Amino acid sequence: MEQAPYHAVPEGEPVAQAYWTRADDGIRLRVASWSKEDAKGTVLLFPGRTEYIEKYAITAGEFAHLGYGTFSIDWRGQGLSDRVQANVNAGDVVTFSDYQRDVAAFMEAAETLNLPKPFFLLGHSMGGAIGLRALYNDLPVQAAAFTGPMWNIGLGKMRPFAYILSIVLRALGMSKWLAPGTKNETYVLDTGFEDNQLTKDRGMYARLQAQARANIELCIGGPTIRWVNEALKECADMAKKPAPSLPCVTFLGTDETIVDPDAIKSRMADWNDGTLEMVEAGEHEVLMEDPAKRAPIMAKIGSFFDQHR
Repeated sequence: MEQAPYHAVPEGEPVAQAYWTRADDGIRLRVASWSKEDAKGTVLLFPGRTEYIEKYAITAGEFAHLGYGTFSIDWRGQGLSDRVQANVNAGDVVTFSDYQRDVAAFMEAAETLNLPKPFFLLGHSMGGAIGLRALYNDLPVQAAAFTGPMWNIGLGKMRPFAYILSIVLRALGMSKWLAPGTKNETYVLDTGFEDNQLTKDRGMYARLQAQARANIELCIGGPTIRWVNEALKECADMAKKPAPSLPCVTFLGTDETIVDPDAIKSRMADWNDGTLEMVEAGEHEVLMEDPAKRAPIMAKIGSFFDQHR
């Protein structure tokens, strides 16, 4: 496979081997592998909206310590993968099912690279929605873990209004416009630590800001009206389905505000072989919290994957 760039910022973090691949509709995607000698398997790490591969270098290093390799992706429209519209700062997708095209290309790349099996899924935020749909599509994994999965967007009582508004604005030809109240600027550079809804760890937030400043091309801003509409439809459709038949553990911060905690609690209550772990005082990015919160989460995920090899 053709090599792709990987930006090791900050220095000293585990470095992945990055590659280019293409979805079946021609969109070029970046994938990357953190290899582990004699790995017990490979974690397929599905990141969230706005995220990029380098963000998870620390997580990959922690998985290596637990005995697992990690394989991740820049979804279409973010990171170094192809954008889907002229405004490169907008988080956009034509239809949410396009992300499953990315999953298919990602899995083909995993086979081409002969990554160690068995495979396990870790999905965060939007990656949790993409991952859940992939499980319904028979993603070949032994077990799944989720952190703050986007099984609905955290809009509260505004959700029905937001859905109707997104339909109306799409009909008016505004699909590619940024959703009301969002900006082109990437979140971590537009929002100070005190006001952020991602993490309570000041050092981790500074790390994310440093990555964004060093390689702004990795970053995007707010979602488009089309993305919001597609995401709401996808979440509503999957909410009607029974939980997949495989082991699952999900971690949810008690201070979650970005995705809908009730949707997560409802889904996990319906998951026969599933467990919901609440992270006290955790925000949206529980794997980006301080080491005291992060270490037991990673240990539980590692033990969980070990049980289902």
